[in-house]
Amino acid sequence: MFIDQATIHVKAGNGGAGSRSFRREKFAPKGGPDGGDGGRGGSVILKVDENVQTLLDVKYQRFYRAKNGGKGLGTKKFGKSANDLVILVPSGTLVMNDETDDIVVDLVYQGQQFVAAKGGDGGRGNTHFSTPTNRAPHYAEPGWPGEERTLRLELKLIADVGLIGLPNAGKSTLLSRLSAARPKVGAYPFTTLEPMLGVVRVGNFKSFVAADIPGLIQGASQGKGLGHEFLRHVERTKILLHLVDVTTEDPVQDYYTIRKELETYSPELAKKPAYFIWTKADLLSDTWQAPDLQTQLDPISAVTGKGVQKLIYFLHNQLLSLQSIEKRGHINE
Repeated sequence: MFIDQATIHVKAGNGGAGSRSFRREKFAPKGGPDGGDGGRGGSVILKVDENVQTLLDVKYQRFYRAKNGGKGLGTKKFGKSANDLVILVPSGTLVMNDETDDIVVDLVYQGQQFVAAKGGDGGRGNTHFSTPTNRAPHYAEPGWPGEERTLRLELKLIADVGLIGLPNAGKSTLLSRLSAARPKVGAYPFTTLEPMLGVVRVGNFKSFVAADIPGLIQGASQGKGLGHEFLRHVERTKILLHLVDVTTEDPVQDYYTIRKELETYSPELAKKPAYFIWTKADLLSDTWQAPDLQTQLDPISAVTGKGVQKLIYFLHNQLLSLQSIEKRGHINE
């Protein structure tokens, strides 16, 4: 489990000012007041969208300001109300007051909306202020200010893709290449002592979450090397990407070592969609031949970036296929 955070400042639009206007007709050059009301300012709304998986986009734009309402017009015409500014967030987003840490709302279900900042009401035109003693009021209300506040959004992320493999297989380096995550990287086992998560952007509008699961070792299914703790994190992922270092003495045996630990720990875990890939392709010679293990993926180098972009789209497509299967299952139920 990983908590993603974003702090945003929201400012709703101000209401439009009421109009101070009088009728000017051919036979009534000094007609009564006919000033219309100002329009409502736009509100800032948080809305759950099932197609949004992370808070990545919200982080890039910290300030959100809705437009102001239009001014009232003569002949009792209302000013134009501003459109609301809608911010799309993933299901499970917890909204908190940044100053008090109080929970404001928990956004859970598809389409759920929360008004983060309410737009100001429009001011009343001078039509409203006509009295028997003042038939030509020159006063109209200004628009009311929109609400403004700072909110903290928190999202408990469960990784879509779990990166597994023996210690020093290149998982941390790959995660840093895939995302903005910066796990500690070193040329020795167990550099990563707890799962690291990173948000992987796919094109301009899509993203998924990848987790660097700390190095599993032989005996992990019996708890060796913090094995049980690490394997619990693997269980939460949707698909697995098994990294195998091609530069070791026996990469094929390395592959089977991890597969055996997964199967021993949980037969169900071993059935989870999994794909393996050869890593550290930058260290391969031109005469290198792939070991006798079939894989859909070409060798990659997280250091040079070779094959990484292709890998991102492959993983994204597998997640989309899995999502489609899950939706069909819900429909059949």
